[in-house]
Amino acid sequence: MTALAATTLLTAGAAGASPARAAAPWTPKPAPLSTPWTDRVPVDHPLPEYPRPQLTRPDWANLNGLWDFAVTSRDAGQPTTYGERIRVPFVPESALSGIQRKITANDRLWYKRTFTVPAGWDGRRVQLHFGASDWETTVWINGRQAGAVHRGGYDAFSYDITPLLNRGTNTVVVSVYDPTETGGQAIGKQRVQDVTPHAGHSIVYTASSGIWQTVWLEPTPTAHITRLDMVPHLEDGTLRVTVRGSTAATGAAVRVTVSTGGTTVASATGTVGTELSVPLPGARLWSPDDPFLYDVTAQLTGRAGGDRVGSYTGMRSIAVKDVDGVRRPVLNGRFVFQTGTLDQGYWPDGIHTAPTDAALKYDLQKHKDLGFNTVRKHIKVEPQRWFYWADRLGLLVWQDMPSMDSGKTPDSAARTQWESEYRAVIDQHRSSPALIQWVDQNEGWGQYDQARIADMVKAYDPSRLVDNMSGVNCCGAQDGGNGDVVDTHNYVGPGNTPTEPVRASVLGEYGGLGHRVTGHEWYPGGGFSYEDQPSRSALNDRLVGLLDGIRENAMPAGGLSAAVYTQITDVENEANGLMTYDRRIVKVDESRVRAANRALIAASRDIGPPVRLPVEQYVSLRVTTPGHTDRYIRHHDGLGYTEAVDSGSSELLKQDATWKVRPGLANKLCYSFESRNHLGEYLRHRDFRVRREAGDASALYRADATWCPVRGDGGIRLSAANFPGQYLRHIDAELWLARSGGTHAWDDPRTFTEDTTWSVEAPWAP
Repeated sequence: MTALAATTLLTAGAAGASPARAAAPWTPKPAPLSTPWTDRVPVDHPLPEYPRPQLTRPDWANLNGLWDFAVTSRDAGQPTTYGERIRVPFVPESALSGIQRKITANDRLWYKRTFTVPAGWDGRRVQLHFGASDWETTVWINGRQAGAVHRGGYDAFSYDITPLLNRGTNTVVVSVYDPTETGGQAIGKQRVQDVTPHAGHSIVYTASSGIWQTVWLEPTPTAHITRLDMVPHLEDGTLRVTVRGSTAATGAAVRVTVSTGGTTVASATGTVGTELSVPLPGARLWSPDDPFLYDVTAQLTGRAGGDRVGSYTGMRSIAVKDVDGVRRPVLNGRFVFQTGTLDQGYWPDGIHTAPTDAALKYDLQKHKDLGFNTVRKHIKVEPQRWFYWADRLGLLVWQDMPSMDSGKTPDSAARTQWESEYRAVIDQHRSSPALIQWVDQNEGWGQYDQARIADMVKAYDPSRLVDNMSGVNCCGAQDGGNGDVVDTHNYVGPGNTPTEPVRASVLGEYGGLGHRVTGHEWYPGGGFSYEDQPSRSALNDRLVGLLDGIRENAMPAGGLSAAVYTQITDVENEANGLMTYDRRIVKVDESRVRAANRALIAASRDIGPPVRLPVEQYVSLRVTTPGHTDRYIRHHDGLGYTEAVDSGSSELLKQDATWKVRPGLANKLCYSFESRNHLGEYLRHRDFRVRREAGDASALYRADATWCPVRGDGGIRLSAANFPGQYLRHIDAELWLARSGGTHAWDDPRTFTEDTTWSVEAPWAP
């Protein structure tokens, strides 16, 4: 899509200044860390790109730049003087705003600037658009309020300001109140804290108050289009389109045209507010490997000069179905493993707002460079241009609805507001081909009515998957039991999410491997991670090992269908990113990580059925290492060993070397091995040593006693259900949970594959 140029607005006095006095001097503040784009942000026209790529018009005017700014007490009226200036749309907590100051629940923010509507817009309505403003926003034009107060920090909103405009200079005043965690609204990970680096606060970050996305003007006809809802239907080769419009456009005739390279592919006619079908048989499908986008136009045709908008779409489907007996998400009818990262969208210079459009694109491009095909946008909703880049680059997006405060049970007013904002977010992004899954809640933060909300979201947008709770195993979270996926968190993991007969099993978070890079830390020495790595080479080895474990075990044996690594960049005092917070250093070997991800994705395309063992039958497990093939797994004094067994062995040894195959205690796709002569005691790992031990009904015991088989050369390999990539191994006749090339003696890579391969034989003690 060609970027649209903004109209240059005429302002009275200096840009953004009140005409009544000279503008206050303005300079940006020094950022705690500068990114490659910090010094490339224009003073007067930051973020000049057209902000709404799926509903474009040729005429518009960008209001980003320097505005007069003041902070008053919460209940104060409009100030008579504005002592500062702020660079919009950067929040006052950020360095790029030029303010860089903590905002509290006792404060109210005030913005003011002047503009002149271009003469070429005469005869049309003028819309004032806000990409997002956090949280309660009131707007006045020439002293008169423009519409209702808007409440919400993550959804776009607009006002028709035509009746409020003067012929010449106009003044816009914006007031924003943001209580952050002291209120009941959606806040994600925002918390009121010092805006300069400090220790602590490892997983919550600096708040972003006020205007944080582009502010702009646009001329429209009275009857005009407000939204295009586009849903691909591959089953009948159509694109279903519902054109939404202003009140004056209700029921108006409309034509939708789909084209590529300037050539019309198909079109259909209908009316505003009703679904129409554009036939696209044999359409080129959108996928991460081929993110092909069709151009779309919609025009009101009832009269000459009817409103006309441009857009784009991608033809793809997303669903959950059985694949070789395992519930999997399928893209365009085929299972493709979703390997991605947690992307929190924070910046050391702009906090919630990327300094430039190139910066906004950069993190997504790095996902592609590293071989990932998925991104989980974590408890934040990005500007529409972020979705445009995800659509164009080809990334599958899981979109979180930002959580309310994790320490509170939301009251009825908070719930009503949160659900209203969630529906607005869905409406705003429902036509993005990249967006395949809504994530309702996370780790129980502000949780309530999980099942009802999942049903609500599915009914409101049935074209996408719904995750009712990411991290159902964490932090007091409660699984609603419905939705399309069951989602656990496992640090460092990756672990396995137990399989289910209806929902696909996914891993919403894992990893968190840390490595601090001197000179690129937000708070030097204060970085937090789930497992620190002593060097970049160690980080590479560990990360690639996790990805290989998913490919070799968690996906084929444990039934895992998606995994989200924490995280793409460091964020403030979290040092577990694949890049530093300033985006200047990629900590990992891009080629190695890309190869591991590509191998994982390739393996998912031809996964085949999982290995099946004879459930509820006795077996003996024989060593396949050359020179030791007469040895079997047995227990002795509670510990696991291998020992030679033959027909002349004692009955006790034969019983010790016999195990009943049970459905996996922690994952029914995997298996547990119960002792033949110690009923209720299973083969499990604890502190790496493998032993026979009675259960204590804990989730840890069930996971430790569950083994997921994959095919090996001449037998099967058994990986721990909670540690894919770590295998049941014999070494010096002892049984250990081992990882090839790990740091322990039992991780010795020599003969590792042979030592971790077992032949399933008839039982010595039937």
